[in-house]
Amino acid sequence: VGLDLCRQELSEQGITLGDNFNDCGVMIYDLSKQDVHAGGSGCAASALVTYGPLYRRLKRKEIHRLLLIGTGALHSPTSYMQGENIPCIAHAVRIEV
Repeated sequence: VGLDLCRQELSEQGITLGDNFNDCGVMIYDLSKQDVHAGGSGCAASALVTYGPLYRRLKRKEIHRLLLIGTGALHSPTSYMQGENIPCIAHAVRIEV
């Protein structure tokens, strides 16, 4: 859900993301075999992917620059039911080798 929505929103702003853009929750699961609905937990998925496959790719020098953006939403049933916006937060970390 999040990956497609992010691509759509950025596309509407004239920003096209290449193949280097991905979602940690999507990278963990085989979506053709697993029914995961909205994907993985943001903090758990980010940690698993960063310190697993992405770290190995950095060590092998397959990638030299990595930008991680952990996102989250402050969900409130009351705000949602009233049609209000859901506040969001994002932290970015850049790693270069």
